[in-house]
Amino acid sequence: MAEEYKSLHPLKYYRDYYSHDIRPDGREFFDFRPIIVNVGSITTADGSAIAKVGKSTVICGIKAELCRPKPESPKEGFLITNLELPSLCSSKFKPGSSNEQAQVLTQLIANIIENSKCINLEELCILKDKLAWCLYTDLICLDYDGSVLDACLIALMACLKSVTLPHIDYDPALDIKQANLEDRKPLNVYSTPITTTFAIFDDKIILSDPSNEEENLCTGTVSVAVLNDQELCSVHKPGGSPLSEQQVMDCIEKSKLRSRSVKKLIDAALRDMICQKNIS
Repeated sequence: MAEEYKSLHPLKYYRDYYSHDIRPDGREFFDFRPIIVNVGSITTADGSAIAKVGKSTVICGIKAELCRPKPESPKEGFLITNLELPSLCSSKFKPGSSNEQAQVLTQLIANIIENSKCINLEELCILKDKLAWCLYTDLICLDYDGSVLDACLIALMACLKSVTLPHIDYDPALDIKQANLEDRKPLNVYSTPITTTFAIFDDKIILSDPSNEEENLCTGTVSVAVLNDQELCSVHKPGGSPLSEQQVMDCIEKSKLRSRSVKKLIDAALRDMICQKNIS
């Protein structure tokens, strides 16, 4: 009966719950869903990770390839990010069609990574104007259930921290490259940007970590990116209901608290990966 009522009158269904300061899944307004992080699951990649935020699941893999630096940036390598939202992850995405949301999220993720300066692109350069690393970062959403940006950043940061690059012997005169696969060094990651998404319902109720159903019914969203637990990186609000200055500050404070626990979770997953490698 409840499911029929929900499908016929979704807005009223949610309003009835919110009027009692609780959400249909049992969470309070500022509660978050559980997070799971697994690192190193793709053995053929130079770095990989899976992140789950509630039911939202994103897998990230990084493949490192050698390339020539851009003429305008002869001392820098590349970090190229791409997100796929295939039809298998949600019925809202149709097979074979271009996905505008995936393009928007891809650019947003790239902006957060650039603004956070978590990677020094000059460290990816092997020889100025001659040879550099290009890190192709592919994110694929396996299950879409809201707050996918948050799951993407968790998977991406865990993946970057798991990357190791082989030493390259390069003779520029003969243009001969040789990789020493036994001599690998971890990628330096200087900050950990973590995003937290909030939904605005009926122009007044703020919900943290919204599910897909809540996102579909909300009147606006805001995503806050925080660096290293405390430093604000960016606030992304694509239109919708306005927020007061106090509401924005509340979202930022909640994001800082959450980013601290998420960073600890990523570090714990990395330690587990190292321990498994040492045992094997």
